[in-house]
Amino acid sequence: MTASEYNQCVDLYSDGIYRFALKMLKDTDLAMDIVQDCFERLWVRHKEVEFDKAKSYLFTSAYHAAIDTIRKEKRKNEYASDGVFETSTSNSYSDAKEIVDRAVDKLPEVQKTVLLLRDYEGYSYEEIGKITGLSESQVKVYIYRARVFLKEQLVSIDNLI
Repeated sequence: MTASEYNQCVDLYSDGIYRFALKMLKDTDLAMDIVQDCFERLWVRHKEVEFDKAKSYLFTSAYHAAIDTIRKEKRKNEYASDGVFETSTSNSYSDAKEIVDRAVDKLPEVQKTVLLLRDYEGYSYEEIGKITGLSESQVKVYIYRARVFLKEQLVSIDNLI
């Protein structure tokens, strides 16, 4: 890959990678860090990665970086919350986007990832399989299960206004 092709990749894919990372992490700073790390990795390997494979390479890198970050943050939160008791608050009015976001956040990581790649980023089942390392049929099953879960969550009496 040439330097101009690399710059073209930055122009084409940086926004999509940022949106994907932001949806997974819910933190703008972490999402920006992941975008930067992915493009840094691409530049280090720019002679090995072909231009037409760069999109897949970048989203695969972003997926793995987001999973690593989630695991690291989870360990940090578990360590910080030892012995701390949280109080619950009642659910008051919330707009539809917040309700959907909360329901998506409850999904297992694999289901959340494939659902975001399919419904938010528009990837095909085959592309999602390449990014996540799953077979195409596994991707379809995880997306189906995620949608069933979301449907149950969204029609729950707790979410009705």
